[in-house]
Amino acid sequence: MSNPNPFATPAATRPRTEQDPRASRHNETAARHAVADVPRARPDQTVAEVLDALLAQPSECIDLVCVLDAGDHLVGVVPLAALLALPRDTRVGQVANLHFPKVHDETDQERVASLALHHELSAIPVTDAQGRLVGVVPAPALLHILRREHVEDIHRFAGITRETLHAREAIEEPPLRRLRHRLPWLLLGLVGSVLATFIVVRFERALSVNPAIAFFVPGLVYLADAIGTQTEAVAVRGLSLSHARLSTLIGGELRTGVLIGLVLGGLTLPAVWLAFGDWSLAFAVSGALVAAGGIATTIGLALPWLLGRLGSDPAYGSGPLATIVQDLLSLLTYFLIVSAVVL
Repeated sequence: MSNPNPFATPAATRPRTEQDPRASRHNETAARHAVADVPRARPDQTVAEVLDALLAQPSECIDLVCVLDAGDHLVGVVPLAALLALPRDTRVGQVANLHFPKVHDETDQERVASLALHHELSAIPVTDAQGRLVGVVPAPALLHILRREHVEDIHRFAGITRETLHAREAIEEPPLRRLRHRLPWLLLGLVGSVLATFIVVRFERALSVNPAIAFFVPGLVYLADAIGTQTEAVAVRGLSLSHARLSTLIGGELRTGVLIGLVLGGLTLPAVWLAFGDWSLAFAVSGALVAAGGIATTIGLALPWLLGRLGSDPAYGSGPLATIVQDLLSLLTYFLIVSAVVL
């Protein structure tokens, strides 16, 4: 039996996103963007009947008139602009485009936008697996998809392969919620700074014997942080694009950090000796730089991976946590080497 109102939206054709929007929040398919309230017509209806029904009950998207059979299967479409130019007694089934591009409800949104661009269309019909009409992806949704895919492409160039809900919320949520997410990590950093103070106090005797030891603490901590921050940036690309095992990646970064430390230590060794005339101090500072390089690269790679595996957003915690861990280990290593070599 034909539908007395061709523009009514049957419940069976409503997209799943209208039934449960939370379930499709991460679902980047055509059904998510489809509008079910679209003009519908039977092949035997005339242009006059379709236009009268459209005037009586406007639809949310009127770019296309979808021509359906008795089982609500999409058999063709007629663009509204073309429909207005036809004689009023023309049957829509005679002028419907039977080969108009369409997509399935599970089609990826990027494919939908690409199809619209290729065929220069302002709307794309969406069907289910049986060919029944789900709705139409309208022009505003196509623009939204294009912008979203453009942003994802930019992220991909930076090594970010997906835009997660956590990443969007991190920049869009209210300030108090941002504070709740960020402050715990910074408080952890505050605790770490207290521990760093205890480390320095623990080696107070070494500092009193040779105050020059303290001169290199700021530079050592800065270089460790700089190496770690650089590694974190590289890790974003590496973890998202590489299929190698984590142990392989960490081993490569550890060796890289040691090589960086050797170069920095090699440059520092003669400079410290020329400035202070103390070979033992120069060797201690250079050795600490080598160790700090290996520590910083390892922590800078392992922590973002670990936080991601634990379900926490690495953007909140990897920076503060990596910084304080690198600082503590670098300071401890430096003072242990100084105690063994200088004193």
